[in-house]
Amino acid sequence: MSTKPHSAILASLSLATLLSSLGTSISNVALPSLARAFGAPLPAVQWVVLAYLLGLSSLVVAAGRAGDVLGRKRLLQAGLVLFSASAGLCALAPSLQVLVGARALQGAGAAAIMALTIAAVRDALPGEATGRAMGLLGTVSATGTALGPPLGGALVGVWGWPSVFIVQAVLGLAALYGVSRFLAPDAADRSQPRFDHPGTLLLGATLTAYALALTPGAGARPLFLLLALGGALLFVHVERRSAAPLVELGLFRDRALAAGSVTGMVATAVVMATLVVGPFYLSGTLGLGAGRMGLTMAAGPVVAALAGWPAGRLVDRYGAAACALAGLAGMALGACILSVALPATAGGYAASLAVLTTGYALFQAANNTAVMNGAAAGRRGLISGLLGLSRNLGLVNGAALMGAVFVHMAGNTAAPAAIAQGFQACFGLSTVLLLLAMAGLAAFAVRKPVHRRPA
Repeated sequence: MSTKPHSAILASLSLATLLSSLGTSISNVALPSLARAFGAPLPAVQWVVLAYLLGLSSLVVAAGRAGDVLGRKRLLQAGLVLFSASAGLCALAPSLQVLVGARALQGAGAAAIMALTIAAVRDALPGEATGRAMGLLGTVSATGTALGPPLGGALVGVWGWPSVFIVQAVLGLAALYGVSRFLAPDAADRSQPRFDHPGTLLLGATLTAYALALTPGAGARPLFLLLALGGALLFVHVERRSAAPLVELGLFRDRALAAGSVTGMVATAVVMATLVVGPFYLSGTLGLGAGRMGLTMAAGPVVAALAGWPAGRLVDRYGAAACALAGLAGMALGACILSVALPATAGGYAASLAVLTTGYALFQAANNTAVMNGAAAGRRGLISGLLGLSRNLGLVNGAALMGAVFVHMAGNTAAPAAIAQGFQACFGLSTVLLLLAMAGLAAFAVRKPVHRRPA
């Protein structure tokens, strides 16, 4: 292929990647408007976000397998159609219930997008360009996260909450055009096993019960937690006995996939903690207003976006293992600064966040490259889906568990000192988790070194 088709392919897949991260971040800012529009309390409108994440997390592995069986381009196109149509339905929703249901469908479309864009890059581009391409996708994903809140706020302020979803529908159609025109079709592999319907349903039910167990104000939270634990055990049992399991548990004997999934979940959880816990510290302890707080928080995603492309080049030159360790080290340093130094100014906080997110950009490019380079051609969609699942579980746990640590340590008081104590505990735990992830990844690298590529 020539350079021009490569560029067109990357542009199309980058726009598709932008959609899944934008779909997560852009709607958060519309929650107060939705609460007023539908006369609903905050826990109810929070399901506008949660339904999207559940649809995404429940189906991302199934979407990857479907791509391997039916053709990755075809399933990516179907995901973009579903994403765009569901976004349009969200904009026209007459009730909160319809909106939540449409968001779940939109998450299902995003699952196909997330699972298959990484696999499509590995199919379409030569191996020596994979690291740079993964870095670019990381940049675009971070850009979507950074762009979501300010873009959503501007849209809601001028045209109201439906405009948030109209923009997503339009961008989805643009990505569909690019993928349809530039991405070469790949052959369907009918020899692959079909779908594990019981496993898919169990995964969705387990994640839903887990989300309900973590929902504030849910009276049956202990019951939902027990259901989630039981569902997880039953899911493992069903997968072990299935002739065509949704998640081939034997794949995790591959230490590259196991290490990449676990460390990816830890890294994503820490980044999510900055988005959930950070606002309380910036407003409650540093006393920042909403506008200045938003600009300060945007420093992390912006730096990650700028670092993504150089990170990919470093991976291509120095190898995935070394860069993954360096990325985790940078994240641990940033989390440690946030915990120990407790930045007293917006600039100090932004600088600490920049250290953390630069490390995350390097880790993501290296981790995706390491795992996907070792994946067989017929399994790339499945492996990509498993990586997407680990990231989504990191998002859920970062919001819920890290938030729980913060609330436990800070208590119900709004005193600046108490908020600082909760913030310090949260990022102290983050530092410990990142150091443990580094130790595990280093042990794996010693057993299975990744050779450095020539410059």
